[in-house]
Amino acid sequence: MKIAFIRPSMFGRQTSDAMQPLVFAIIKALTPKEVELAFYDELVEPIPMGMEADAIAITVDTFSARRAYKLADFFRAKGTKVIMGGFHPTMLPEECLEHADAVVVGEAEDTWIAVIADLKDNSLKEKYISSSNVPLSRVRYDYSVFDGKKYNGVGLVQFSRGCKFSCEFCSIHAFYKDSVRCKENSVIVNEIKSIKEKYIFFIDDNIFANEEKARDLFEALVPLKKRWFCQISIDAARDLELLRLMKKAGCMVVLVGFESLDIDNLKLMGKGANIKNSNYKEIISNIYSCGLMIYGTFVIGYDHDSLEGVRDTVEFAIDNGFAVANFNPLMPMPGTALYERLKSENNLLHERWWLDESYRYGDAMLAPAGLRPDQLKDACKRARLEFNSYKNIFKRLLHGGGANSASLENIAVFLTANFISRKEILSKQGKELGGNV
Repeated sequence: MKIAFIRPSMFGRQTSDAMQPLVFAIIKALTPKEVELAFYDELVEPIPMGMEADAIAITVDTFSARRAYKLADFFRAKGTKVIMGGFHPTMLPEECLEHADAVVVGEAEDTWIAVIADLKDNSLKEKYISSSNVPLSRVRYDYSVFDGKKYNGVGLVQFSRGCKFSCEFCSIHAFYKDSVRCKENSVIVNEIKSIKEKYIFFIDDNIFANEEKARDLFEALVPLKKRWFCQISIDAARDLELLRLMKKAGCMVVLVGFESLDIDNLKLMGKGANIKNSNYKEIISNIYSCGLMIYGTFVIGYDHDSLEGVRDTVEFAIDNGFAVANFNPLMPMPGTALYERLKSENNLLHERWWLDESYRYGDAMLAPAGLRPDQLKDACKRARLEFNSYKNIFKRLLHGGGANSASLENIAVFLTANFISRKEILSKQGKELGGNV
């Protein structure tokens, strides 16, 4: 039996910022050796439309859903079974079943073996629902699934799943609910030792989901001399001792969700940690004093946003020398509290924007109180372009609190991240989702 894995891209084309999809290393490790596997990642290579397989497994996020459905319809028309998994099928299994023979709801660790068994017996079920309670220390990876593929040179690891916070717009909380699980340090240290890449990204949505275990992990990382990046909640940046330990353990960049400079917006988001730690200048100073760079994220489109406020946000990120920053239009993802609220308020411009032929990447998905939809779209586009202009890239490099210019390695990481980010912003803005099959 042969199974082909597919990761579709949003537009049906390759990108320059693709990271390894860790889920397929998990699935490869779970698959019996007698099953022949092929893996095609449309972010780094074309999908061979003439391939033969007994089944095709597609990972689907909401932005790639339209593309995934086109691919699924094409292969099903040839008589091939299609299985879908990932965030989107977990949130909208019935929609996905219009294009797939089966969906995996939730995690793969306790569902994939059953899928394989039923494929062999020709008794595939429509839904495979995960209990989402498999201990993470039992999860194994087979990185050989990525052999021969040109990713961005950053290895991925996962210390925890879930987040202790429940922000309104967050799809992570929608997927994992209130569950937070961590790996044993000995397991993740061995994983990191086996990763060939020089740089590592912890894909945890908040590496401080369990702060005590995170501290122990950092102590264990010190001897490995790896360089790594991670996402942290803003409250962690008040602890200078903790930040110094992270630097000692090899951390170079922390991704921080500042989200908004407006307290009223933070209240609407449910960002309690940001409200309690709203002295962003102090947070930034702490991070820079420990020699770390900042990747800041902002959400634009809540009711207290204005054109002036967006300009202030961009200037804030530039003046504070952020290594990278995202200025995202508020995106109501299915299954989130935000999506349900906007739907109940009849304030979704496209109820299923991921399928709407008129939707283009970067378009507004709602009409906030302080901005027209076209103003929201244009303000986010201008913010991205201004932050990533060549002038401001070098301004940020020179004025990043001393952290960005602390070493040639930091400068190389900074410039690489910025030039890739600039390229992808210019190539994605205004594009239709889906592409041609």
